[in-house]
Amino acid sequence: MATVVLPTIHRKLEPYTTGEPIVFPPKAAAKDFNRVAFAAAHVVADPLADTDPWLDTAIDWEKTVHFRNYLWDLGLGVAEAMDTAQRGGGLDWPGARELIRHTLEAAKGRPGVKVCCGVGTDHLEPAPEIRIDDIIRSYEEQIEAIEAMGGRLVVMASRALAAAAKNPDDYAKVYGRILRQVREPVIIHWLGEMFDPALAGYWGSADHAAAMENCLGILHDNAARIDGVKISLLSKDKEIEMRRKLPSGVRMYTGDDFNYAELIAGDEEGYSDALLGIFDAIAPAASAGLARLSAGDLQGFHGILEPTVPLSRHIFQAPTRFYKTGVVFLAWLNGLQDHFIMVGGQESARSLLHLAELFRLADKARVLHDPEMAAARMNKLLEVHGLV
Repeated sequence: MATVVLPTIHRKLEPYTTGEPIVFPPKAAAKDFNRVAFAAAHVVADPLADTDPWLDTAIDWEKTVHFRNYLWDLGLGVAEAMDTAQRGGGLDWPGARELIRHTLEAAKGRPGVKVCCGVGTDHLEPAPEIRIDDIIRSYEEQIEAIEAMGGRLVVMASRALAAAAKNPDDYAKVYGRILRQVREPVIIHWLGEMFDPALAGYWGSADHAAAMENCLGILHDNAARIDGVKISLLSKDKEIEMRRKLPSGVRMYTGDDFNYAELIAGDEEGYSDALLGIFDAIAPAASAGLARLSAGDLQGFHGILEPTVPLSRHIFQAPTRFYKTGVVFLAWLNGLQDHFIMVGGQESARSLLHLAELFRLADKARVLHDPEMAAARMNKLLEVHGLV
């Protein structure tokens, strides 16, 4: 246990004493999960790079790959170059392509590990002159590059398509064209506007119910080429509704960082697999919980994962797009990287009060690997802010 003096919403400083640290699951338990589980992984910035942090991207490739090995050791798959890796928010397409290359190379030495890679149109700037065929070609360019490296695809939502599409038929045209070309079934990602405001109205409607029906039409028309769909709307009801309408054989990958425990556990009509940013931050708990679920211990699964939900809801609170700051902060507290620096300068996107509460919730969720080290690092941050 360790004690650290933390700021509160009442503009006071109060001591907080940590509890017991997390117990890592044995490697033998991190096998043969009865759910497919991907952690959308963050990138580790290079703190010694001579760059302009808001303009340039500098990644520590060694530490970034090391983190992927940590996730694989826990039995989790890696969803690469996705929103959690600051794709389109500090990580551009050339950087994403290099990230994917490093991860796929590392995966070659780890038989059986799972990797899926985000493909999008982020090298195409939305503009009035952009046409639907331009968007298709942009998707094709990234698909060709990733498939040439042997990567499995996650088709990410396109800001350019959201800006250019005039009706649901434009979405059907784009997805129909690119899905006819893929080598193996892909995961479709519906990222909600709470994660990226530029994606409002995706699938041709600002109403999620209508958008869902439009998306389902595309999924049914192309079911043989689709492994699953990941929706990130932070609404368990919408996810369950869509899950029950999916074509046979198409998985639902939960992207709901507010309600993932009950969605993964499922109900009498089905369950969700997982592709989650929060699994980056709570990987040992996710692994241990999934092992319990796979052993038929539903109570044990909830006992491990339910305490992490308040932490996740805090990390993903509005503005949700800044959740990456909390994910990287927790990686630093846990000694998984040596600094709290992010590409794009995003370490400044959350307040000190937010980070202090994150520390408390992480401790209560038992996801601090070493509470004494975490407290020492929290003290360093407080000192920088003049509070120690």
